[in-house]
Amino acid sequence: MSWEKEYKKWLEFDTLNGDLRVQLEKMIDEGAIKESFYNNLEFGTGGMRGELGPGINRMNIYTVRRAAEGLANYIEEKGAAFKKRGVVVAYDSRHFSQEFAIETAKVMGAHNIPTYIFTSLRPTPELSFAVRYLKTAAGVMITASHNPPEYNGYKVYNEEGGQVPPEQAEQIIQKVNKVEDELTVPVLTKEELEQKQLLRWIDEEIDKEYLRRLKEISLNPTILKEHADNLNVVFTPLHGTSYHLVKEGLGQIGIRNVNIVEEQATPDPEFSTVQSPNPEEHQAFEMAIQYGEKTNADILIGTDPDADRLGVAVKNHNDVYQVLTGNQLGALLLDYILKNTEQLPDNGVLIKTIVTSEFGKAIASHYGVKTLNTLTGFKFIGEKIQEFEETGQNTFLFGYEESYGFLISDFARDKDAVQAAVLACEMAAVYKAEGKSLYEALEELYEKHGYYLEDLHSITLKGIEGTEKIKNIMSKFRKDPIVEIGSMSVEVVEDYQSQERRHLRSGEIEPIHLPKSNVVKFVLNDDCWFCLRPSGTEPKIKFYFAVKSNSYRNSLQKLEEIKDHVLAQIHF
Repeated sequence: MSWEKEYKKWLEFDTLNGDLRVQLEKMIDEGAIKESFYNNLEFGTGGMRGELGPGINRMNIYTVRRAAEGLANYIEEKGAAFKKRGVVVAYDSRHFSQEFAIETAKVMGAHNIPTYIFTSLRPTPELSFAVRYLKTAAGVMITASHNPPEYNGYKVYNEEGGQVPPEQAEQIIQKVNKVEDELTVPVLTKEELEQKQLLRWIDEEIDKEYLRRLKEISLNPTILKEHADNLNVVFTPLHGTSYHLVKEGLGQIGIRNVNIVEEQATPDPEFSTVQSPNPEEHQAFEMAIQYGEKTNADILIGTDPDADRLGVAVKNHNDVYQVLTGNQLGALLLDYILKNTEQLPDNGVLIKTIVTSEFGKAIASHYGVKTLNTLTGFKFIGEKIQEFEETGQNTFLFGYEESYGFLISDFARDKDAVQAAVLACEMAAVYKAEGKSLYEALEELYEKHGYYLEDLHSITLKGIEGTEKIKNIMSKFRKDPIVEIGSMSVEVVEDYQSQERRHLRSGEIEPIHLPKSNVVKFVLNDDCWFCLRPSGTEPKIKFYFAVKSNSYRNSLQKLEEIKDHVLAQIHF
């Protein structure tokens, strides 16, 4: 159907949700209407995410029902026993999150599939844990993670508690795409669901079990018993879901001197105190830094709204709070884990993504631990953990990605800011007992392994025109690749779309044994690289840059040179 026909279909639908009808009737700009109706909101390998509003290209109860119907058909096809296991749903603090959770149950109920829903908002990692604990057929998390307030999303998890990997995702996508009319998906009422016991409310039992497992990640309980009270923490949940679990988790290991950023403690779908509820953005720490300065805090921690990403700030040599990058925090956590694990297994593995710093690989190698790279997206890390569990050939030790996602223990199968927050604070307490800060610990790692520096540059390009521009940028770098930058030369081009690694000097081409992905990575001599990747969840193209040298100054100079040269190639 054309966007005009889709728009007319919605306008003429007698029982259209009242709020959506009001919004639809107020839409007079043709461009805005076209954006809302020109295409179905894409249900991809990570589920779907989009702006709220009426239309097939927006997040609303009808596009949620379409996604849920596809998932229900996928589950139904797996047989009666699988279907009986049901689906667990959690939701964050965004607009309509609880409504979308209940809409999912209404669709599942029409298929006689039971749904477990938390009585109030919960973090993404607890949803991942709940799938495993309840042994459900699937899980759904209603969240748009760290996107702006006008967004919401729908993430699907498999029976192992991980985001669905490509092969499974493709099967679900096919089922979603077969749903012909999102407006007429069969649903039961909430009352019918409860009558038939197809809607089951859950809460404290899952919390208690998650917290029990969380306590087990502690590596230095003896030191904490003596020194935990000396650590001064500032914590902001950034208006999201992590307040209870982080506070309880810290308390369990004896860290009780926790100052909450009160203005950001209450769930707020508008995220009214920050420009963006994203701990990757340094502005999200402005209030936490003010609290830190008043209380002379040792560590500031902040989680995004669904608590799968953690940001940390610590004082640098100038006594100023500095927000660590995801690569830096990942390196610190990794080193702390490997250094304090009593007996490292011979088959232990670090899992990281292709755009994550090689700093982690250097640290892992120092301890005799192997590093495995995956594509960007924690679903690939979760998939590898499951593979390790099934084959027994490797043991998972730590997983992380540069975008502030960390997993310490595999009782959850997605990045877990609650685990990371607790272990980061433990690490800070232990180092403080040794007379050093986290910043000083990081400096020691640089001195030992080399000065690895990274940067990320994102360009936001919204709408139909933006999608086309992103395609053109990727095409340009593929057809006319950069071969040298100053005195540095490109040695290898890795194209994850064609799954080929090309060595420029020899002309040799070798296969890349990872799933297809729209990513191009350029590996330079001198331990440097840059990479281009369109975001899978936002209308952005991302440019990753990474360098290494024997000093901070040299690394910074190389980083700026590469970044300036690459970004100068972008023209609209």
